[in-house]
Amino acid sequence: MSNRVKVEIYGQSYTLGGDLDEAYVQKLAQYVNEKMIAAAEATQTVDSVRVAVLAAMAIADELHSRQQETGQRDDALRAHARQCLTIVERALKQTA
Repeated sequence: MSNRVKVEIYGQSYTLGGDLDEAYVQKLAQYVNEKMIAAAEATQTVDSVRVAVLAAMAIADELHSRQQETGQRDDALRAHARQCLTIVERALKQTA
């Protein structure tokens, strides 16, 4: 089921099609719009293509940072799980 959602990003209207929930698409569009406004204000850039690229880089940086944090958290959890397994294995050997 494909629906069409009209959004506004940086003063431009876009009609997007897809299977995503309309509220979710609106939320994404609002986020991109906010990033573009922030990029324009921070750089005093009026060229919408430049603003879009700068906003895309900011969003990509956020994504990459969160992926790194998640990876580090996963590594720490694996290490703790290995430690717990070692403790359990030792306890089992002592009771056998």
